[in-house]
Amino acid sequence: MASVIAGADIAYVATVGAAGLALAVSAWAWRLDARARRSEAALEAELEARADLIATRDACLALMREVRVQILGNADGELRAGQVFGDPDLIATLTQADQAAGDVLIARVRDADAARLKALVQSGVAFDLALQTDAGVWRIEGRALAGSAWLRFTDAEISAGLGTGESAAGLLADASPVPTWVVDSTGRLAWANRAWLAAVKAGSLEDALQRQLTFDRGADAIVADALRQGTRQEGFRWTATDGRRKAWRVLAEPSVGGGAVTAFAIEMTEAEETRDTLRRHVEAHDETLNHLADAVAIFGPSKRLAFHNTAFQTLFDLDPAWLDERPTHAELLDRLRQRRLLPEVIDYAGWRARELEFYGATEATPDDSWSLPDGRTLRVVRQPHPLGGILLIFSDITDELNLRSLFNGQLQVQRATLDKLNDAVAVFGSDGRLRLHNEAFSTFWGPSAHRFDPQADFETVAETCRKVLPDAGLWLGLKARVADPDPESRVAVSGEGRTVDGRIAAWQTRPLPDGATLVAFSDVTAQRALEQALAEREAALAESQALKREFVGSVSYELRTPLTTIVGYSELLEASGELPDRSRQHAGAIRIAATQLARSIDDVLDMAQIDAGEMDLSIQPIRLADLLTEAAEAVRARIEGRGARLTVNIPRGIGEIEADRTRVAQALDHLLDNAARAVSEGGLVTLEAVAGEGEVRLRVSDTGRGIPYHLQPHVFDRFVRRERGGPGVGLALTKALVELHGGWAEVESVPGEGATFSLHLPRMVAAAPADDLERFDTAGPAH
Repeated sequence: MASVIAGADIAYVATVGAAGLALAVSAWAWRLDARARRSEAALEAELEARADLIATRDACLALMREVRVQILGNADGELRAGQVFGDPDLIATLTQADQAAGDVLIARVRDADAARLKALVQSGVAFDLALQTDAGVWRIEGRALAGSAWLRFTDAEISAGLGTGESAAGLLADASPVPTWVVDSTGRLAWANRAWLAAVKAGSLEDALQRQLTFDRGADAIVADALRQGTRQEGFRWTATDGRRKAWRVLAEPSVGGGAVTAFAIEMTEAEETRDTLRRHVEAHDETLNHLADAVAIFGPSKRLAFHNTAFQTLFDLDPAWLDERPTHAELLDRLRQRRLLPEVIDYAGWRARELEFYGATEATPDDSWSLPDGRTLRVVRQPHPLGGILLIFSDITDELNLRSLFNGQLQVQRATLDKLNDAVAVFGSDGRLRLHNEAFSTFWGPSAHRFDPQADFETVAETCRKVLPDAGLWLGLKARVADPDPESRVAVSGEGRTVDGRIAAWQTRPLPDGATLVAFSDVTAQRALEQALAEREAALAESQALKREFVGSVSYELRTPLTTIVGYSELLEASGELPDRSRQHAGAIRIAATQLARSIDDVLDMAQIDAGEMDLSIQPIRLADLLTEAAEAVRARIEGRGARLTVNIPRGIGEIEADRTRVAQALDHLLDNAARAVSEGGLVTLEAVAGEGEVRLRVSDTGRGIPYHLQPHVFDRFVRRERGGPGVGLALTKALVELHGGWAEVESVPGEGATFSLHLPRMVAAAPADDLERFDTAGPAH
């Protein structure tokens, strides 16, 4: 039983295992089938994508009208075509419907240039060439790609004429506004677009070839260089088209491997004109900056010096050659520091770093000032430059600061001076407001004036002042002088008024250059009282002078009559023979004293007449020789009577002067009389005339006792006691008579050695030059 059960279990187990195995196999098969279906779907999608790519490629090739041929070779060196891509119609055109199209195309290239084809296959050397066929001119490019040699046939760039079926590239090139042309390896024009034909005024390519037209000789030279050197060439040309100059940038691009050159002429006229205009603007801007007195330096974004004007080089005395090397901003600061042309700072590195931080600023920084060790002060302005970098402006403000200091000092001096003035001074601006006033102005108008607002208007000030000086017309007139801009109103005026407390106030206005007006008031009460007192004294003095003249005239008249009688009778007694000798001498002494007294009276009368301005001169020509001779003879007896000698020196041809003969003789008589009294026995008195520039000097010298130094300044004063002759008016009258003639008198004396009196008289008439002297002494003229 147990064995039966065991067999049943085994069978069950086997059945279950078989069923599980079948299920597992079924599941694996289903999964494998699903994977296969997915792989198939993926392959189909990839095939469709590849088909789309191939279709796209064929469409592109057909659109570009080109054919590509793969070249295969064997050990014998034979070449055959591999893959051929391109428009079937184009392939048929090139091969004339030959089934072996690729081999036909390779053969045509071999016939055109076998050496280049061989170099391509064996060494991968690329080449370009042009192939003439019945269908037109074709461009052939040989290239090595992915280990194979390929040929590419196109007609877009070198076709002789674009007609029906032209390529998109050809349309592009032909429609381009840039003149474009292609030359072959011989330098012959192979193709040109419409812009080129229009530029040379050709109807077609054949017309251009027939007329041998070229774009420009210089452009032909650039193309020839590119063809010869096999490298890209560029140049710049100016041409004249339709009466207008045009600028062209010519580019000549040789094909790979040589054989053809494509040239482009890009018009740069507007760009060049703009560049030329910009250059002129830059030059004008630089020239303007060079004429500025301020130093200007521009640093570019690279922190190198891009521009500097002449003032910058002069301000810092920098080497122009070094500046032309475009140093950096840091190098410039270091150079200036070496030359002690920067402010003295403790941390120079930090200061320089802060200077260079301005390159990151977006706005102009506040002005800075540099105090240099040489005493100069510079104002520094930093501004971001519109093209990048920084603009620096340096201004030497040393003189400005000095002038400002002087101005402030003078202003302070003026304020202090005004404050020390006794006059009340106020300055009103052109707007009628009080600008400045001194302490005396506040004091003049009383305690209420101390509340003056520094910016008070004229009406406010006048309201306070009217309480002290209630003159409505005065304040109305002052307002017109202060506030009216009319030049006729801004004139200096003055006047006087009386204050409520009895003072006399004088006022005056002065227009100032800046449009302000100065108004000054002064208390002239004491001055007017003094003037009144002086006027009264002057009137009293004039009255006393008149009384003096009347008295002198009366006394002189009263004295002259008895003196005349005395002189007359003394002369009679002296001439009488009945008197003894002693009595006759007494009579002579009386006559001499009376004569001197009469002479003194005449001098006093003449002096009074001169003081009154009543003496008239009788001007006439006078021969100086006669005048001096007569004056000498009149006094000779007196001088010789004292045991002295008299000498007269007259230059030959001394000529004449215009003067009053009587008054000049009177002056000489006083001088000779003074010398006669001063000279002693054995002395000498000299009378001479000396010609000068427009004048004649009459000199009287003696060898007497001289005049003390302290009395010499007063020798011509009237009624001053002198050691030589006592009180009198003789010398004072002499000086007055000479001054009436427009001359002057002087004295020279050394005490103990004598004195010399000189009368300077204007000549008034031409005189002969001074020559030899005629000498007169006690014996007469010398010969």
